[in-house]
Amino acid sequence: QVQLVESGGGLVQAGDSLRLSCAASGRTFKNLGMGWFRQAPGKEREFVGGISWLGGSPYYADTVKGRFTISRDNAKNTVYLQMNSLKNEDTAVYYCAAEDYGSGSSLGSYKYWGQGTQVTVSS
Repeated sequence: QVQLVESGGGLVQAGDSLRLSCAASGRTFKNLGMGWFRQAPGKEREFVGGISWLGGSPYYADTVKGRFTISRDNAKNTVYLQMNSLKNEDTAVYYCAAEDYGSGSSLGSYKYWGQGTQVTVSS
């Protein structure tokens, strides 16, 4: 079983930056594909970005491309989501997800999920 713990959420103003972290345990981290998703009130959970267990370039939803950056530190068993130029519409609960030897942009691509961290962007 994989445990995922997100941190770094909070209340920021539009245009600010925020970095989320997701610490994983229970598996060899380098073998985990990692993803970030978000869910705004009244909306479905949506893909934000991901990074394959093979490494390589992260991939992003069009809504965040150019503003958000995903990175992973296999030595720290942690994946990060750097969010710049935040907008009101980025307000959501952000979830970290993982899959053994996985990658993908759909909810079904990931078996393991964190509890989420709230990000609120005010204007």
